[in-house]
Amino acid sequence: LCCQCGVPIPPNPANMCVACLRCQVDITEGIPKQVTVHFCKQCERYLQPPGTWIQCTLESRELLALCLKKLKASLSRVRLIDAGFIWTEPHSKRLKLKLTVQKEVINGAVLQQVFVVEYMVQSQMCEDCHRVEAKDFWKAVVQVRQKTLHKKTFYYLEQLILKHRLHQNTLRIKEIHDGLDFYYSSKQHAQKMVDFLQCTVPARSKSSQRLISHDIHSNVYNYKSTFSVEIVPICKDNVVCLSPKLAQSLGNMSQICVCIRVTSTIHLIDPSTLQIAEIDGNTYWRHPFNSLFHPKQLEEFIVMDINRVQEKRKGAGAGARSNKHTLAEAWVQKTSELNTDHQYFCCTHLGHILNPGDLVLGFDLANCNLNDEFANKMNPHHIPDVVLIKKSYDRTKRQRRRNWKLKELERDREGTDTDDERQYQDFLEDLEEDEAIRKNVNIYRNSDVPVESDTDDDGPPRISLAEMLEDLHISQDATGGEGASMMT
Repeated sequence: LCCQCGVPIPPNPANMCVACLRCQVDITEGIPKQVTVHFCKQCERYLQPPGTWIQCTLESRELLALCLKKLKASLSRVRLIDAGFIWTEPHSKRLKLKLTVQKEVINGAVLQQVFVVEYMVQSQMCEDCHRVEAKDFWKAVVQVRQKTLHKKTFYYLEQLILKHRLHQNTLRIKEIHDGLDFYYSSKQHAQKMVDFLQCTVPARSKSSQRLISHDIHSNVYNYKSTFSVEIVPICKDNVVCLSPKLAQSLGNMSQICVCIRVTSTIHLIDPSTLQIAEIDGNTYWRHPFNSLFHPKQLEEFIVMDINRVQEKRKGAGAGARSNKHTLAEAWVQKTSELNTDHQYFCCTHLGHILNPGDLVLGFDLANCNLNDEFANKMNPHHIPDVVLIKKSYDRTKRQRRRNWKLKELERDREGTDTDDERQYQDFLEDLEEDEAIRKNVNIYRNSDVPVESDTDDDGPPRISLAEMLEDLHISQDATGGEGASMMT
């Protein structure tokens, strides 16, 4: 008989029935039934004391181990048999754990008990997210600079950064008058950005660091690192004058060349022979050269007559020629001098797109003062009167028919003016005209502009629908609304 209630029972060391034994002894005493866990809503990680933040999905093994570690000290007095989650609504900020434990009680009897521990999820911003939100806390900065008036290279660089998602680790992006500053929370992320820039644009870099604090007891140093990246001051559609030594090493090409593209190298073309050359960053810094004109000095010419040159004899040691351009001899006249008979003769690489009566933009070398050390030493007979750059189209019509768009980086601007907008439109037109640059850029369809036929041969070049991506739009319902950051 049970010594407490007198109910007949099988004999056991305690001489008590199970009900009386549970009344006398509670083996879960000392184990907390309510525990707090900390969760960062920004990065969706849980705090594992003392200072580690780990990524866990709901009802996962990682989260179960994290919850059991909270009870590790109190569970040492009992034997844990089983543990598992009880379903809770994902937005309730509650986690329930069902535990089964055993313990030896009076006179060697083993008692098993099942109970529930409730975990309250409290929001706490982790240190990494706190630094991101502070925006002024940074350990490394990458200063990207280009000493030129036009920002075409920066617009191209911005699209490359967006495509390869290198802007995710930045704390802040600040735009200043001649470049961009990228702020990072670690030196490794900044070094990764510098390596990317040196692979995508011709540039050189140097680094420095400043000591902020030093713990003499643990020998810990706190530095702020600065990386300076200087991009070559040459943009697309610039007319440049090479040094005689560099021109000779590139296949005896003319010193006066046109920059047709800037990618990881500078792509040059000789408008008089169609000879092309690529100059990387190291070669440029060994033999530097400058642009002869600013983009604002472009003048509009009208093609009076044009004669395509079928084949021109190669000079000694000449390099490769462009297959995408056609050599032509043209007579042009400034649109501002139509009431005169003054015409200019020039060789151009745009013979495949120019016809008599077309408008074309170019630089007038005959009536200008060239302030360049290499150009001043050249034979005047080797300097062309006019260098044609690109065909001119109606910009208003192009903007109205443009049914695509680009994404932009979120950055702090000092202030935008109309000149920046004009330069951005120039970059969009370059994308339409140059397929090689377009391959490296993510172009999205603009649903606000109606789709027209893109087989119009008479108008300006356009981007086909096959090259456009559909922009992703996530609605509020798809994410579950407020508090859905805990869901996976």
